[in-house]
Amino acid sequence: MTQSSFAILLVTHNSYPEIVGCLSAALRVGAEILVIDNASTDITVDTARGLGVPVIANQRNLGFAAAVNQGVRATTAPCLLLLNPDAVIDKGIEDLAECCRDPRNGAAGGKLLSPQGVPQLGFNVRRFPDPLAISLECLMINRIWPENPVNWRYRCMSIDLDQSQEVDQPAGAFLMFRRDVWEKLSGFDEGYFPIWFEDVDFCKRLIEYGYHVWYRPKAIAYHIGAHSIAKLPLGSRTEYWYRSLLRYSIQHFGVFGRVGVGLSVMAGSLMRFVLGGPKYRGPGMPLALYSVSRLAIRSLWISKIEQGVIL
Repeated sequence: MTQSSFAILLVTHNSYPEIVGCLSAALRVGAEILVIDNASTDITVDTARGLGVPVIANQRNLGFAAAVNQGVRATTAPCLLLLNPDAVIDKGIEDLAECCRDPRNGAAGGKLLSPQGVPQLGFNVRRFPDPLAISLECLMINRIWPENPVNWRYRCMSIDLDQSQEVDQPAGAFLMFRRDVWEKLSGFDEGYFPIWFEDVDFCKRLIEYGYHVWYRPKAIAYHIGAHSIAKLPLGSRTEYWYRSLLRYSIQHFGVFGRVGVGLSVMAGSLMRFVLGGPKYRGPGMPLALYSVSRLAIRSLWISKIEQGVIL
C-alpha cells in the first residue's frame, strides 16, 4: 500500500487559522486531500481553496459523522485518514497504511503530541467506556479524583505510547480506517450530532464485527485539541456531550448499565448547576441542563430502535 492508496479527510467548522498548518503539512504527504466544511462563518473554506485543496462546503452543520461519510463517498481511496484541522502531520503515515494493508485490521491510529512535543496521554488511546466510567465522569468524580482506578484504566494512563499495540479506540483526531470496513458498518453513525462518541462507536462496532484496531507510534502528529468545541457556547457543548453519551449507552449497554448512566446524568446535571459556579448558571445553561435531564429520563426505558427518534 503506497501513500497514493489513501486519502486524507478533514472535517472543519470555523477552523481558521488552525487549518493553515494542518493543510501545509498534509500537502507534503502527497495523498489526496478533501476538506468537508460544516457551515463555517470564518474564512476556513477560502483558506483551504487558496491552498489548492478541494472543499465540500455544507450550507449547514451536518455534524462530524455525516461530514466524514460525505468525504468517504466523495473519494475512492481504499483507506481514509481522519485528521483534525488542529493536527499537524509530522511523519510515519505510511506505517498506518501498512497496518491497514492487513485485511484483519480495520483501523489504526498514530501518536499525538502537544505543540510542545508532550505525548497526549489519556487522550491518545482509551478503552471503551463502560457504565461505571461514564457515571464517574458525569458525577464529576474524575475531576475531583482523576487518579481513581476506573478513570485510570479507561484513559489508559499506564499505556506505553512508544509501543505498537492492539487497542480499543485511538483518538479520531488521527485515525486511518479501511473503506471496505466503513461500508460493512454502514459508515459513521450520524445520530451522534454534532460531535462526540461517533469515533468511539465506530471502533466499537468495528471490533464487534471481528476486525482489529491498532495504535502505531511511528505515525506522529502535533495536536492542539478542542479548537472548534471551545468556540461553542457552554450550554450547547454540555447538551451535545450528554446527548451523544446517552446515545452510546443505549446502543452498547444493557438495561442496568443504561439506567445507571441515565441516573448519573440527571444527578450530574444538577450538581453542575448547583456546584459548577457562575458559568453553569449563565445564559442557555439552565435550559441545556433541563433538556439533558429530560433526555436522561426518557433514556431509562427506550429501546435501541426507539433511540433514533429522541436522541
